[in-house]
Amino acid sequence: MPGSQQGSQTLVAGDDDEGRLDAWLAAELEPDLSRSRIKALIEAGAVTVNGVAAKQAKHKIHPGDRVELEVPDPEDPEPIGEDIPLEILYEDDDLIVINKQAGLVVHPGAGNWTGTLVNALIHHCGDSLSGIGGVRRPGIVHRLDRDTTGVMVVAKNDLAHRHLAEQFADHGLTGPLERAYQAIVWGKPQGLKGTINASLGRAKDRIRRAVRTDHGDDVRHAVTHYLVCERYAEKPDGTAAATLVECRLETGRTHQIRVHMAHIGHPLIGDLDYGGAFRTKANRLPDDIREIVNAFPRQALHAFLLVFEHPASGETLRFEAAMPADMENLRAALARL
Repeated sequence: MPGSQQGSQTLVAGDDDEGRLDAWLAAELEPDLSRSRIKALIEAGAVTVNGVAAKQAKHKIHPGDRVELEVPDPEDPEPIGEDIPLEILYEDDDLIVINKQAGLVVHPGAGNWTGTLVNALIHHCGDSLSGIGGVRRPGIVHRLDRDTTGVMVVAKNDLAHRHLAEQFADHGLTGPLERAYQAIVWGKPQGLKGTINASLGRAKDRIRRAVRTDHGDDVRHAVTHYLVCERYAEKPDGTAAATLVECRLETGRTHQIRVHMAHIGHPLIGDLDYGGAFRTKANRLPDDIREIVNAFPRQALHAFLLVFEHPASGETLRFEAAMPADMENLRAALARL
């Protein structure tokens, strides 16, 4: 009897075993494989009897027959369109620009096969998305984390996808590309502006990222520039409870701003992955403000600015999205300190 639903399996018909191949296999493999699934495997040439591929589900089984079947690993489901609301900032035949809401995963993956931005885009755009990213990432040129809000551009044809991807890979060194974020961080970064130059790679749990000084295959150069915009509860000793900073990316790595700001001792408010140890700082705040800070459900990060060259017209396009209501409420509360 089989021990799993995938891989190569071998069965031998007993002295009393006779009948149709699909029915016999279904009885032997119950409940791992249904009869319809077995029939599909037979028709795909994945079942052999005594070393010869069985051509029909009705193939007769006789005592002593040696049956082998190869059950492939299940394929990831192909995303389908879902009617998920999108805030569209701009759209034409080549691209679509949206203001992504918090809680929206960009593309399907383990644990998030539905309810993603890709599902929403398929519903809205139909078959017009670029195919370069594959079925799971059609048109996706860049990403924002699930709980990061802000401006994103998506390609609607392959030419636009290639052109936009080249701009993002260039990071604005030779073209007009700009990406800027608003972040509310704990404490007060040194100076009015600064640059964080620290390579990033996978952390031990393989989902999070960490500053790395080794030369592993996954380590990538990363540079973030920040500008102090507002300080909250600044004291004569030079400290502050929190700070609103504008961050601009010279590179675009996974979780880059979140890891870099934590690396210099100023993690984002609400970021439990990289700033969980700072939650106790809220205990020093007045009760009403502490409640707002503790209730903030995500990292306080918003991609407010995106500038790029239109892939067809060559025009420089600039899009800005106002700070979302939840983050604005957080900022306003801190401003009362």
